[in-house]
Amino acid sequence: MPAGLLSCNKVTKIRITAILILIASVALGFFVYNTEIDDESQYHLQYGLDLSGGAHLVYQADVSGLDSSQIDPAMSSLRDIIEQRVNALGVSEPLVQVEESSISGETYHRLIVELPGVQDVEEAKAQIGEAPLLEFKLRRNSTSGQTFELNDDGVVATSSVTSSVNDNYESTEPPLTGRFVESAQVQFGGSNGLSNEPVVLLNFDKEGGEIFSRITQEHTGEVLGVFLDGELISSPVIQQHITGGTAQISGSFTTDEALELRDQLNLGALPVPVEVVSEQTVGASLGQTVKERGIEAGIIGLIVVSIFLILWYRLPGLVAVGSLAIYILLMLLIFKLIPVTLTAAGIAGFILSIGMAVDANVLIFERIKEELGNPNTSMRDVVEEGFSRAWPSIRDANISSIITAVILFYIGTTLTQGFAVTFGLGVLVSMLTAISISRTFLIAVAGETRTKIKHALFAPGLRTGNEFNEHTD
Repeated sequence: MPAGLLSCNKVTKIRITAILILIASVALGFFVYNTEIDDESQYHLQYGLDLSGGAHLVYQADVSGLDSSQIDPAMSSLRDIIEQRVNALGVSEPLVQVEESSISGETYHRLIVELPGVQDVEEAKAQIGEAPLLEFKLRRNSTSGQTFELNDDGVVATSSVTSSVNDNYESTEPPLTGRFVESAQVQFGGSNGLSNEPVVLLNFDKEGGEIFSRITQEHTGEVLGVFLDGELISSPVIQQHITGGTAQISGSFTTDEALELRDQLNLGALPVPVEVVSEQTVGASLGQTVKERGIEAGIIGLIVVSIFLILWYRLPGLVAVGSLAIYILLMLLIFKLIPVTLTAAGIAGFILSIGMAVDANVLIFERIKEELGNPNTSMRDVVEEGFSRAWPSIRDANISSIITAVILFYIGTTLTQGFAVTFGLGVLVSMLTAISISRTFLIAVAGETRTKIKHALFAPGLRTGNEFNEHTD
């Protein structure tokens, strides 16, 4: 088969691919638009506290009872527990992070909680829990209540129901609190699995297991009350010395009662006491203004860049504008599906990534203009060679930008992390669209034939004489 016919067939396939890309882009645009206007859609764009409004809470942790080596693990555990409680609120994309600050030589350990869309701060605090404290106390003149027992497999079990008496108790020595509780969960059938009765498993960490073992050894036969915020929630009787650090609490529970007890134990399993020291509410109207200004800035910037590309590069510039539109749709799709929480800094990173996409197209177009100076190459070869020569510069520039985004994300603050996520994703996607979508569209419109009209559209003002290779397009 003649080489010219092979080239013609290749261009035809590329044009079909370009048409399919356009059809897919229209469908993508419909999806992005439809999911945003549909109030019941689960694919709405998620906005951060600065854009959607919400509550900003600062908790201060009391670490005075901890050694310096225990502070970081305790704060990490505290963050995880509070994060679980926040997630239970159903808040979209909450933020929970640890912060350490020093004032006049004194170090403060705080927990920052941001709840986008939450306007009722008091309700949020009530559901999260300000400072729930789980304690285990010995009852003076103990009477029978629940019992801790040791099963054949070495797991502790208890029986009987929760008592409502909460007086005449004293703290253990050393104190056994929620700081030593790793988790509580509901299990059916107990450790031996012989029945379907719900039981609650309570797991202590290594240090808590040692304290618990010492208490059960020294106070066999006494009542060990479980208190949450000073209120008795369970009153087991120690029957024997217990080792292993795992307790199984049973006692004719219903499923709801077992789940409630589990939640109470987990609620109080804070490694350190905390209290709210600051609370702020960002108004929805202020956040809406910031969001509208950011979107407006992005649209204006895109229009100005598009006008420049079309005026300066003619047909390639128009192709670049189409590729940028597809790039924006792809980015919005990614934001919806991951999902990515958009902040003001995040929108700035997204807009900057559009500039990176334009930069890649500019490099490609300049290389194409250089290749057009050779009159002995077809238009398809000109475009492909232009992309090939521009690729090393595009690759190196974008990789360095991605590395910067990764560093910003891992060592930066919340503000810079939002910027890093959108900027890094944008650079990656823009690089792919520049070397694939833009290339496909340019070859599709360039075809194979070299003419004066195409020459003027692809490289205005470039003089190469009157020599053109005429091919059947």
